[in-house]
Parts: sequence; structure tokens; C-alpha cells
Amino acid sequence: MTSNSLDQAKLDILFDAVISLSRYARLRQKNIKRTFKSDGSVLTETDVYISSELSKLIKSLFTDVNVISEEEESPFNKDADYTFILDPIDGTDVYSQGFPSYATALGILDRERNPIGAMIAAPRFGIAEEELNLRLFPGEKCYINGEELKAKESRSEIKQIMMTSHDISKYDFSSFNGKIRTVGSSIIHILSPVLYSEIDAAITQSCYAWDIAASHAVLKHYGMDIYYNDGEVLTYTDEMLIERKKCRSTTYASTKEKAESLMKIIPFMP
Repeated sequence: MTSNSLDQAKLDILFDAVISLSRYARLRQKNIKRTFKSDGSVLTETDVYISSELSKLIKSLFTDVNVISEEEESPFNKDADYTFILDPIDGTDVYSQGFPSYATALGILDRERNPIGAMIAAPRFGIAEEELNLRLFPGEKCYINGEELKAKESRSEIKQIMMTSHDISKYDFSSFNGKIRTVGSSIIHILSPVLYSEIDAAITQSCYAWDIAASHAVLKHYGMDIYYNDGEVLTYTDEMLIERKKCRSTTYASTKEKAESLMKIIPFMP
């Protein structure tokens, strides 16, 4: 590995591990036990195990990168060329209740904190298949289950959206006549405008970097982005990465035009 590139053979090893551990989560799901963190969020032994295994693997493969995981803290070097952001199980609440919509997600930021890479494995949430295994290595094409994910045709109308499962009462739907979908994983929520032909945008509550980064890289790869409810593009601040705080507001994921339109059609009312 050079100072400004990531070795593809090592990324392949890491991607295989992400898939393998997501399948481990699937096998463990039936008998999983729920516990809770101090903030009331759900935690399982599977979250902790996957976090530990992938964090150790990343550090062994790429010794000079940052690793941020939901379930453990590590030192952060602002001069590192890359930051890996890990959510061992995105959607732990639904995972712990037996629902299918959860994912193991790993996002990659470059030195300027641009999201440039993603590995997402959803073992019980595929596209007409059992699994969804997404690979976007920096500078390469995006693949799902080994096939290139083609950009979908754009349309101006907003007919269907993927909606957060939190804070629904804080949005005004009176001007929206389309359909609303929802799943329990922020990663899958935010990825939806790329994955599904009829989903035009996604609205997600304020959340952490690990809930966003992997899907954000995929959105940007296809000309979309994540926008705060004032129209500003979401960036990865010290507060999000070092202080491990949530992003500052609810977000809209789509093209700039659609996101701005959706902010008016379905405004957030704090």
C-alpha cells in the first residue's frame, strides 16, 4: 500500500470478511438476545463480535488508516489518508426482533473526508435474491452480487420515497401524494434511490457517521448526495468523526434538484 492508494487484493480480503460476518449475523439472529446501551439503543453480542473482528482485520491490512466503529473507539489521526467507518449491524433493533432489513456496512473516506468507497452486506435483504452484497472500491465501478450496478434513468417527479422510522410526526405530509416505504436500516434507507427504480429519494433522521458513510459513497458515485434540511451538503466534521456525534439535522438523499424539491413538499418541523 502506498501513501495515497489502497491495495485491491487487501480490499478483496476485507470485502469477503464483511460478507462472511454478515452471514454469521444471519445464523445468529434466531436466538439473539437484546441488551441496551446507556442511551437506550439496542446492542447484541453479534454487533460487538463483528465490530471486533472487522476492526482488527482493517488495522492488520491497512496499518496507517483510521477506523471508526459504532461499537468501539480508536484514536483518530487527522493526517491519515483514509478513514474506514464501520457499522457492524446497521438496524440492530430490527435484527434483534427477527426482521430481515439489516446490514453490515463499511464506508471509506479519503484524506479530505470525501466518501469514496463502500462495502455493504445485507444477508436477508436482496434484490430478488436472498442477499445483497455491494462493493464499491475507490475509483472503480459499483457491483452488487458480482454484477455492475447500472445508473437508473432519471425522472423529475417524486412518486415514491424511502422514509425514516423515527420522528415521522415531525414531518408535514399534506403536500405529498406519493408512496412511502420504510425499513429499519439507515444504510438501506439511504441506498434506496440508487437501488430501486421507483424510489426517488430517502429521508432519514439525524444519525451517526456509521449509519451514513457507506451509502453516501454509493450515492455520490451515481451523481446523488445527502443534504441537510437547509440544503447544505452533509460533510464529515470533527464532531461526527472524533466526538462521535450525530449529524446536525434530518437529511434528504437524492439528486440536488429532487432533494430541494422534497424539502418543500415534505418539510421537517422540529
